[in-house]
Amino acid sequence: MTTPLSTRDWHERAGALRYATGHFIDGGHEEARPGQCFVVTNPATGEPLCEVAAGTALDIDRAVASGRRAFKSGVWRRMAPRDRMAVLTRFAGLLSANAERLALLDTLTMGKPISDMLNIDIPSAVQTFTYFAELIDKIDGAVTSTAADAFHYILREPLGVVGCIVPWNYPLLMASWKVAPALAAGNSVVLKPAEQSPLSALVMAELFIEAGGPPGVFNVVNGLGEAVGSALALHMDVNKIAFTGSTEVGKLMLTYAGQSNMKRVSLECGGKSPQIFLSDLGDLDRAVTYAINGIYGNMGEVCNAGSRLLIDRAIADDFIARFVERGRDAYRAGDPLDPATNLGPLVTRSHCARVVSYIETAQREGAKLEFGGSRPALPGSYVNPTLFSGVNSGMTIAREEIFGPVAAAIVVDGLEHALAVANDSIYGLAASVWTRDLNTAHKAVRELEAGVIWVNCFDHGDMTQPFGGYKQSGQGRDKCLESLLGYMQTKSAWIHLG
Repeated sequence: MTTPLSTRDWHERAGALRYATGHFIDGGHEEARPGQCFVVTNPATGEPLCEVAAGTALDIDRAVASGRRAFKSGVWRRMAPRDRMAVLTRFAGLLSANAERLALLDTLTMGKPISDMLNIDIPSAVQTFTYFAELIDKIDGAVTSTAADAFHYILREPLGVVGCIVPWNYPLLMASWKVAPALAAGNSVVLKPAEQSPLSALVMAELFIEAGGPPGVFNVVNGLGEAVGSALALHMDVNKIAFTGSTEVGKLMLTYAGQSNMKRVSLECGGKSPQIFLSDLGDLDRAVTYAINGIYGNMGEVCNAGSRLLIDRAIADDFIARFVERGRDAYRAGDPLDPATNLGPLVTRSHCARVVSYIETAQREGAKLEFGGSRPALPGSYVNPTLFSGVNSGMTIAREEIFGPVAAAIVVDGLEHALAVANDSIYGLAASVWTRDLNTAHKAVRELEAGVIWVNCFDHGDMTQPFGGYKQSGQGRDKCLESLLGYMQTKSAWIHLG
């Protein structure tokens, strides 16, 4: 049995780590050019980590051209399905074999606890590529019923070049959710990682080549969103943009598609997910545990974080008391390279200041601070887990996405009131309802305006689960068969037999 690594071990490995900091185009790494870089900071220390190439529209042009050449050649899209499946399966295995390296890269750039990387992010990324690899030879066309003098069949074909733009909160995993189905469908990919956490994407592209993937099929261009992200979304030779990020930028993606070539766009954007706790929920302690983890996991930097706690008045006092008792110490800020840490820093100082400003606004607007609301005495951009009670739907913390460890408890009077409060939002990514009544559960599922609904749990699921939202939480779905089909298009062939 392998002995678990200590904090000292992880720091030693982090110190010995070497970074690829350029772009990855046409099958190879490129060096970052002096004077054309941006600084990536370690949010746990506030110190610079490395300098990474700041790409331009010219770099996007080269990456897209590389992807287009590979697509036209057919080296990937015309590869036998079982052979393409074998490449992605080997790729998944290489992600697992490089778990330590990948875990360190995301931990150092965005502050995610190393234990979360090893136990959640990397296994989930491996599962994602394995799942979509297994789907490659399961995609069917169709032959329709026609008159005797005709033969009609429908083909599914890849789109071409797909631009993937991913966020910093799950750098490796969110890239996997976009890249895996795009590649499985036979497309070429240009990946633009978040400037805060760009390093693991370059390793992914390198491992794709090692797995037997053809050069040009998987490219990575680093850079700032306003330069590289917009250039990718506006590019006339990109056939689809797959985006996860803020609602504000998601709207820009739709605009860019219209301004360019009417490319397809799939969006997974912001959320303000309600967790509804009704008076007949049964196991109150279990519900409280899920409520705590649903907002404080990954430092609250989760699109579907259960940030609104809608609690039936009959159980509200007991629920909040238990949440306070167990939630105030459930997540403790610490060194993300310490395997015992479960609350790392927020991704940047500016984001930390933004979260703190929401806490201050909540207090000014009259919400009651139950615990937290402060920053620990650590050098990085940390915020302690925070709970507000006495919140109403008009308050800022009940309406805007905070993207930090801040929970808002709202008292409701029964199911109808809870549904009205839950749906009173521009967002509709996810929601949960806790009840022992089957009729109540089904009614809530039908009435809640969200793309993902959990009953008597939160954040459960597997790769068969479509993940995506209603309203301004976006359009399109990640994970699942539907996601793979979203990276393909149909061609109808009608053959006259007369």
